[in-house]
Amino acid sequence: MDADVTDSAGTPADPDLPAGDTPQGRSQEEPGATDSKEEPEPGAVPENDAPQDSGDEGEVGAGEDGEGDGGDGDQHGSDGKSAAGAQTWADHPKDGSASRRKRPWLRWAALGASFLVMISAGAGWWLYKKLDGNITTDTSAAAELKVYEKERPTPVVMDAQNILLIGSDSRSGDNREYGRDDGGSQRSDTTILLHLAADRKSATAVSLPRDLMVEVPKCRTGDDKETREQFTQFNSAFELGGTACTIRTVERLTGIRIDHHMVVDFNGFKDMVDAVDGVEICLKEPIDDKDARLELPAGRQTLNGEEALGYVRARKTLGDGSDTERMERQQRFLGALVNKMQSNGVLLNPTRLYPVLDAATKSLTTDPGLDSLRDLYDLVRSMRDVPTDQVQFLTVPRQPYRQNVNRDELVEPDASELFKQLREDKPVAVVPADELKEKEEEKEKAQDEKPDDAGSDSESPTPTPTYSGSSAADDLCEQ
Repeated sequence: MDADVTDSAGTPADPDLPAGDTPQGRSQEEPGATDSKEEPEPGAVPENDAPQDSGDEGEVGAGEDGEGDGGDGDQHGSDGKSAAGAQTWADHPKDGSASRRKRPWLRWAALGASFLVMISAGAGWWLYKKLDGNITTDTSAAAELKVYEKERPTPVVMDAQNILLIGSDSRSGDNREYGRDDGGSQRSDTTILLHLAADRKSATAVSLPRDLMVEVPKCRTGDDKETREQFTQFNSAFELGGTACTIRTVERLTGIRIDHHMVVDFNGFKDMVDAVDGVEICLKEPIDDKDARLELPAGRQTLNGEEALGYVRARKTLGDGSDTERMERQQRFLGALVNKMQSNGVLLNPTRLYPVLDAATKSLTTDPGLDSLRDLYDLVRSMRDVPTDQVQFLTVPRQPYRQNVNRDELVEPDASELFKQLREDKPVAVVPADELKEKEEEKEKAQDEKPDDAGSDSESPTPTPTYSGSSAADDLCEQ
């Protein structure tokens, strides 16, 4: 057998030698090396534990006393190295040794991640409990409503929701700075019936004038006495019998079952406006109202909480001083607030939503069905996809009361038609007052020009009732 063995057997070529030359192995350095190949003794085991190849890609390895041909696979000398220092299987680290060296770091990383998860979960639970604990539950109203359950309307559309929002004008506690405290007495400064459609594609908020003349049923007072049924102005119901009396008065007036209620005081409203960094409005004329503690220039501007409260409460120095005009101003402002929350992603961003919820819950009193953060979150989540142009605000059709122009009465049959639409979860439309007036004039003109033998209106689809109002998509600076 020749001493020269080529690279064709699979031995890695030495870049310092010409192609075809044999690299110098141990057999060439030790005296007595021969060209013959010595057979290993029977049962001999290589010193290293390298796995044996099948021979398909065998390398030429150095034998103990000479060179081997790579026909039988990899063979290693007693020093455990291949010819020319080529890396062999034995030179590779044992399986898993590198992973074991890295595992301590992985363990520390896992422990650190677990610690952060526990801290985050603990902080989240603390925030949840804090917000949840802010809410005051009105159990007395729920108990009284249960007593008069037989008198209450039956729900018509189960998935629709009717929520009564009551703005309290109590001057007790933190609210005493806004007026005289009459021994804790209070009236509903603002009352809004909020109807959420069953498909959650629209929301309609109907303002009920506080001076509206209505039938107030018998109600229980705080000292467990019963008042007499009487015809009086609407906001007296809250003073006489609190929330339950107001709810029953609204249900008698509208025939609509109230599913939930919320009572918010002055400070709660202020804090919510501050939580969204203010709300933008436009004023055609400057305002200087000492009673409302409001002094603002004309033009576009952003109101903070205190200014916003003065703006929605001001009456004598804005417009004609009527409560109706003030309600319209409140509706437009609430629309701007909803628009601000949706356009800035407040409802979709937990970091931005938290201050709003904190402000709202601190001054919020609700029925047991809405007295947890989970309940409120589900309500907000169901509303966050409602398009702003479908969040509508209007005042119940009203006119000056015939016996006292400082009071209001319903305009019929318009009011009854509105209540029927909401009760049956059917759509209503709102447009600005001047646009509504134009539509009514066009309708009257069309009726006058209609031939006597023309078909009746019943042959054509019933149009959606339209009322004077606004939507959350309206720009206050374009009013």
